[in-house]
Amino acid sequence: MISTADLYDQHGDALQSLPLQLRSFGGLLRFEGPIRTVRCFQDNALVKQILQTPGDGAVLVVDGAGSLETALMGDMIAQSAVDSGWAGVVINGCVRDSVALIGMPLGVKALGTNPRKSAKEGAGEVDVVVGFGGVTFRPGALLHADEDGILVER
Repeated sequence: MISTADLYDQHGDALQSLPLQLRSFGGLLRFEGPIRTVRCFQDNALVKQILQTPGDGAVLVVDGAGSLETALMGDMIAQSAVDSGWAGVVINGCVRDSVALIGMPLGVKALGTNPRKSAKEGAGEVDVVVGFGGVTFRPGALLHADEDGILVER
């Protein structure tokens, strides 16, 4: 996989660069794939549901509105993502079970951690355009992530 720095040098403003300083939690520091999306707020039922379906190398972008109050993914949901063939998960929110996530072959980037569980009501939207950090994430667009950050096709 080409580095995000080299990719940006090649394609410039054809790519959006996410300025949020997300932390890496998964065992894969470099991952890429077509975007799928979930918009939810302190409720991870849709995240769990989507990550149990075949990922085919996709990256799930979760817009949790930047909430640090609850975790939107933990080790059991992450294991579902691994088992279902997802390349990674990018969360505008928190994860939990961070030590377990490190050992999984999954790219995981999030704002931080919180051991508190989220609601399980299924509130939210799937495969809609979401935006955070000044970047627009459209289902099907390619996302590239590594140690330097995240790039998304315009």
